[in-house]
Amino acid sequence: MKIITVILFLALLTFSCSDFKNKSESDEELNALRTELDSLKNLMTEMPADAKGQIITFLTFQDNNAENAMNFYVELFDNSNIINVKRWGKEGPVEEGKIMQATFNINGSLFMCSDSPPVHDWNFTPAVSNYIECENENELDRLFSELSENGDVAMPLGNYGFSQKFGWVVDQFGVSWQLNLQ
Repeated sequence: MKIITVILFLALLTFSCSDFKNKSESDEELNALRTELDSLKNLMTEMPADAKGQIITFLTFQDNNAENAMNFYVELFDNSNIINVKRWGKEGPVEEGKIMQATFNINGSLFMCSDSPPVHDWNFTPAVSNYIECENENELDRLFSELSENGDVAMPLGNYGFSQKFGWVVDQFGVSWQLNLQ
């Protein structure tokens, strides 16, 4: 009987210890999942409520120009603002302080940008551009002038038969813009 009691005691002790180990591992996994969930919740709360489900233009800069471009656009266009900015830290894959991810609004349209750690075989292309229907000729001329400065003119301002005035530029950051006046 003593042998059975000892065996049962050892079995109970072994089961309790392994259960404790599994509980400890489960707690660690649970805490890791909670941390990840909290960080995802933070990302979601930082994004404006009206952004959920919306298609947002994302600009990936390979030359660490995300902040310069974002500031240029927010200054250039009316009703524009920076919503949030997350920066790379000391241990990041790019220079500390560069943009990991930023969200900004250009006259009601959401944009995001980042300074890409890897350099890709691709960059911006005029085949995908931002199209702006200007309110008046002064706005069109101003935007065309400022966007084309240090950039390239793909189509100079003119009447191409489909509107009063149209122009297409690739700005100094490589982003393409079509400007139109009906």
